[in-house]
Amino acid sequence: MSYEKTENLLDLAIWMQSSRDGVAIRDIMDRFDVSRRTAERMRDLILYRFPQAEEAVSDDRKKRWYIPQGTLKDLIQFTAEELSCLHIAKEALIKSHLADKATLLEGIIEKIKASIKHETYRRIEPDAEELMRAEGIACRPGPKIQIAPDIIRPLREAILSCHQVKIRYFNKNSKKTGVNVVDPYGFLYGDRNHYLVAHHSDGYFGDAAHNFILTNIRSVDILPDTFVFPKDFSLKKYAEKSFGVFQEEPAEVEWLFDAETAEEASHYLFHPTQTMTKNKDGTLTVKFTAGGRVEMDWHLYTWGNHVKVIK
Repeated sequence: MSYEKTENLLDLAIWMQSSRDGVAIRDIMDRFDVSRRTAERMRDLILYRFPQAEEAVSDDRKKRWYIPQGTLKDLIQFTAEELSCLHIAKEALIKSHLADKATLLEGIIEKIKASIKHETYRRIEPDAEELMRAEGIACRPGPKIQIAPDIIRPLREAILSCHQVKIRYFNKNSKKTGVNVVDPYGFLYGDRNHYLVAHHSDGYFGDAAHNFILTNIRSVDILPDTFVFPKDFSLKKYAEKSFGVFQEEPAEVEWLFDAETAEEASHYLFHPTQTMTKNKDGTLTVKFTAGGRVEMDWHLYTWGNHVKVIK
């Protein structure tokens, strides 16, 4: 058996232990890009090597298999590359002025280090440090967003506990600070601003959510009143309605990149709903549906005259 196949089997075993719902044959096919027969052989090998594995039937009536917690405790270890990746992610959070997230990630890193056997850690630590030196995070020039911890912390607490909050918010249009009582849903992190996505409890915007610029929030008070998070709301789907974070009526978008930049543009994910077509003349057509025309304009400027807006 090749090294890659052995690694895939180990990854599958770890996945089957980490998944609380279990892993189905279709899941294996999609993750490892294999046929159904190969997926079944991989499952059978895991079941043979780990007789503790159990079968369950999910709500969708699919058979799933999982390995009980703790079975692989001596097999799961971390590599130097994985440790360096976590440290690089922490540095990226700091440079993005998400210091509170960086602190949380640092705690995760320490817990991971504590779980690694002493002899193993002594062996991989030098390689991890070397990788961290070799892989830097570019710091883009320009102003950075700074958000006070006493704003983020109570908002995060209210989101987790589904409590309403009272925020004092500065409106840049009216130049006045007002009070809003909202149901906080989550955060959106953008290049120019970070936002609280929330619903006005007084129905000011109807059932729609609204974006509040985090740096314009002057204070946050958690209220005793709770709210029910809407079952049909998805922050991911909400974000995908726009290019960036500006929420407006989505429209069909079509961009044409010239032959000189087509190859470079083909490596970009401009929007989750995008489709790309390589044209016979070497140009590239990109289509997607989204709102956020202002942020599209900001991005298009970076391509100069190498892109043409068709729609």
